Amino acid sequence: MRDHPHEGAAAPDDPGTTDGADSGARPTGGSHAEIPEVWHGSATNRVQWLLAAVGAGCLALGIELAVESSWTAGLAPLVMSVVGCVAVGLLVLFGTLAYVHVAVRIDKDCLEVRCGHIGVPRRRIPLDTVVGADFTPQVTPRHWGGWGYRWRPEQGTAVVVRRGEGMVVRLGDGRDFTVTVDDAEGAVRAIRGRLRPREGTPAGA
Repeated sequence: MRDHPHEGAAAPDDPGTTDGADSGARPTGGSHAEIPEVWHGSATNRVQWLLAAVGAGCLALGIELAVESSWTAGLAPLVMSVVGCVAVGLLVLFGTLAYVHVAVRIDKDCLEVRCGHIGVPRRRIPLDTVVGADFTPQVTPRHWGGWGYRWRPEQGTAVVVRRGEGMVVRLGDGRDFTVTVDDAEGAVRAIRGRLRPREGTPAGA
């Protein structure tokens, strides 16, 4: 089909264009053309490295007490001090390093969320259990009672590593899953573009 002048085609005497070139440069498929085959996103909270340093300090103090102290005086209090410092240090280290970073991966089959630089804990959600996804401009630890992997009966579950934008994934069982991730709008588009229409419900609704 030939382009028509009222549709924005160049005039016939314009030597810089050829018939049909304008239509070839126009993207097809709307927003779906922008959705990559595999979408990757992440979010990082560098402030939590300070908490990790505190945990490392507690762990180092426990080790120093165990190595340098005289075990002949007050054995029970010393053991309690060593165990307490080591336990607190390990808990703080794991609790911060596991949630200093989150990585999100969306392919044609599932949404996968990995926490920390070693990817633990991890959650994998098949897209055939997802009924929708929404962008939320502000997620804060105050909304969820703290950092990390959170659960609240009235809100569902969440992975919160920083304040700011995130996405809310609505599951078929009525629960929600929230995750803080950069370019959350892109993540929402990636999920909506992969959802299969359900009976009586448009895709991505």
